[in-house]
Amino acid sequence: EIGRAGALEAKENNLCIWLTPALNIHRSPLCGRNFEYYSEDPLIAGKMAAAMVRGIQSQNIVAVPKHLACNNKETNRMESDSILSERALREIYLRGFEICVKESRPKMIMTSYNRINGVHASESGELLNGIVRREWGFDGAFTSDWWNTADHGKEVKAGNDIRMPIYDGIALKEAYDKGIVTRDELAVCVKRILKMILWLE
Repeated sequence: EIGRAGALEAKENNLCIWLTPALNIHRSPLCGRNFEYYSEDPLIAGKMAAAMVRGIQSQNIVAVPKHLACNNKETNRMESDSILSERALREIYLRGFEICVKESRPKMIMTSYNRINGVHASESGELLNGIVRREWGFDGAFTSDWWNTADHGKEVKAGNDIRMPIYDGIALKEAYDKGIVTRDELAVCVKRILKMILWLE
């Protein structure tokens, strides 16, 4: 009901994408975004986020669960590195996102600023294409968080479709000119973005 009400308000204001829900884990009581995150329990976070996404998207407004993944603190958010085992990652930090993706099929997901075991979340093909797309069946688009410090070429290769916000694209053009990013890789990203836009229409 909350998601539906918010989506109707978004429509009244001529908005088509709502950057919510945020479902990172309450790892520390000092995290500056805990007011926005649901729980220290990934099951609760996942179920609540899935309900929110279903409500929002019932009105053909795109819901954007965030921040994938391990965004658990505010200090040095853009450069922090979350070092953890695969088991902890899957059972705690990704579990809520997995529930949300499988139960509500969001049209977009926002990646987090931080690194996970040394790799920016938005540059991780293992995370985006491997776990979220192939294992969970996500067929939507990924967007980066605002003004992140990741490499745009690496993001495209990893399956991160949109770089936010205002961005001149010079680094991506250079990566393309050097053959680091292919036209086919760019086309896949564009296709996912267009698919989302057509769903909105």
